[in-house]
Amino acid sequence: MANAVYTKAKEALLGANLDLSGATVKCVMVTSAYTYSAAHQYLSSVGAPSRVATSSGLANKTITDGTFDADDVVFTTPASGSTVIALILFVDTGVEGTSRLICYIDTGTGLPLTTNGGNINIVWNASGILVLS
Repeated sequence: MANAVYTKAKEALLGANLDLSGATVKCVMVTSAYTYSAAHQYLSSVGAPSRVATSSGLANKTITDGTFDADDVVFTTPASGSTVIALILFVDTGVEGTSRLICYIDTGTGLPLTTNGGNINIVWNASGILVLS
């Protein structure tokens, strides 16, 4: 698999039903227990056993020239011994069945990674997290 924007997120963006700048966007680390599907729409599609840790809301989000970006993320002391194969960005509504998946990132520096009980710093690409082209 390669990095991808979920199909339903694309529809929501194009239909003006997804506001990344105003929403609470979070990141979840997942193991190989999760299988990406373009048809997945909500966090409830990402089974709890595959989730390693969830970030707090992304800070200082920007949208410029079709590029979504935010400050780097720190996962504070996730349990040790998990192999993280991907990161998933989602809009957190407080309800898994309405928390829209945005994108799946499995290609990048440091992925996959194994948790060791210490903080994990996710440094986004210098050109932004997500680019619509």
